[in-house]
Amino acid sequence: MSRSKKRGKKRPAGLTAKVRRRLSATQFAFPKERKEPLNDAKHVRNAIARFDQVKSVSDAERDKAWRRIKKAAKKYDVSISESSWHELGRPAEPKKQKKKAKKANAKKV
Repeated sequence: MSRSKKRGKKRPAGLTAKVRRRLSATQFAFPKERKEPLNDAKHVRNAIARFDQVKSVSDAERDKAWRRIKKAAKKYDVSISESSWHELGRPAEPKKQKKKAKKANAKKV
């Protein structure tokens, strides 16, 4: 038994630096920055959750990253409720509230 197991230490969560370096650029949502790996279902879900946290990227790069994420989500059977990255971070409106909002706006006009 290794010394780390005797002391109850666990392996680091996620990808180690060595494994991350070995991934090809195409395995990242943002390959130029090597941000948000897409190598399994867990990382795909994480990439969706952290999508808005990636800084210094253009909308065109975000569009490409979203396409990569959707492709990886399909591969790893991860469901995505948003149809566009523009919808990320917005709370979903229940249908009843949408109808009420439309009626209120119609009355104002």
